[in-house]
Amino acid sequence: MDTRGIDQMLSELRATAQLASGKALAPKQADEPGAADFGQILKGTLDQVSRAQQDAQKLAQDFSAGAGNASLQDVMMSLQKANLSFQQMVQVRNKLVSAYHDIMNMQV
Repeated sequence: MDTRGIDQMLSELRATAQLASGKALAPKQADEPGAADFGQILKGTLDQVSRAQQDAQKLAQDFSAGAGNASLQDVMMSLQKANLSFQQMVQVRNKLVSAYHDIMNMQV
């Protein structure tokens, strides 16, 4: 079973979570060449989570229809990985909402 895509997605989710919690290493200036845009990173991560869920759903449908050569173990692993990535994304969203509320409640 090839897990390189999942490992890459998890590392990007962790990097996004660190960025959202303010623990990111030396942030780059927006005008620097090669600087990462938070919106693009977040969108890319959301796309990967969505793709993982769609792939897991297709694998489950193929297994239930008897098409393809997916085993029950592959289906369950795929569904669990998609669920885990979704849960991590929800936690990142919760951190972002919390940070937004903190900023909105600041006195200026």
